[in-house]
Amino acid sequence: MDALFIGQTYIDVTFLADRMPTGDEKSVARDYAVSFGGNAVTAAFCCAKLGVVPDLLTSLADDWLGRMFLDMAAKYRISVHGRKVRESSLSFVLPNNGKRAIIRCRDDHYLHPFPILNIGNIRALHLDGHQGDAAMHYARVCRERGVLTSLDGGGLRENTHDLLGFIDVAICAERLAEQMNLSPEGLLAYLKERGVKIGGVTMGEKGMLWYDEQGVIRRQPPLAVPASAVIDTSGAGDVFHGAYVYSAMQRPDAPWREHFAFARAASTYKIQHLGNEEGLPSLADIERIVSEYREAA
Repeated sequence: MDALFIGQTYIDVTFLADRMPTGDEKSVARDYAVSFGGNAVTAAFCCAKLGVVPDLLTSLADDWLGRMFLDMAAKYRISVHGRKVRESSLSFVLPNNGKRAIIRCRDDHYLHPFPILNIGNIRALHLDGHQGDAAMHYARVCRERGVLTSLDGGGLRENTHDLLGFIDVAICAERLAEQMNLSPEGLLAYLKERGVKIGGVTMGEKGMLWYDEQGVIRRQPPLAVPASAVIDTSGAGDVFHGAYVYSAMQRPDAPWREHFAFARAASTYKIQHLGNEEGLPSLADIERIVSEYREAA
């Protein structure tokens, strides 16, 4: 096992429509995509597409959507360690002018304790806060072994404060800062207090505010993608996480600004494609993005 990602499985149904019908109306979408979803799950698929295939500890139901998800994972050679739930989770995603509206149907009532896995040669752990008990257990074990631990801090959870004490790299959404009544700078200060070595706050089209190995705060602007080229921003952050974990595993001695530049190119590719699977970049795709786009002013 090279890496372990822990999260919640969704099946995402993403569709392009000019408007949502109301009442007894009907409408026809312009296009749609059906794919795997979930923060750490999508990050795991991204990492696998780039060349490092992680194991995935995630929710799994014994229904036709669960079996479809296993087929998706098998395509990328991802070993799934399923934690049983009664029914699969769904996300209905509607991209709209660089934003996305989402309706989620989630079953996170796990029927069994999380499995204890053999992580003997693991090089990285990535979490999104789901399965809090499993996240805390494996974060603690990996920290003791000196394994890179990464957190997608998309929102505030009951164990966020404790979990951050075992995290090396925490890249959080601006939403987390808002939930904690902090500015992005205030959230960075909080991450430093918790001992996080590399911390960041993603701010959509405003890029990312983060601090480096010396604690110096930096701003990473987005790449200048024309608005007409942006199709679906959903999953872009997850691709960002999967790409920087891949980069850090491949080049552990490289500075984090290079890992994040690589990840920015990966997420730039994602937003130009509909659905999570179509938005997974290859190494060649990332090279093309880097050569094609400059940083936004």
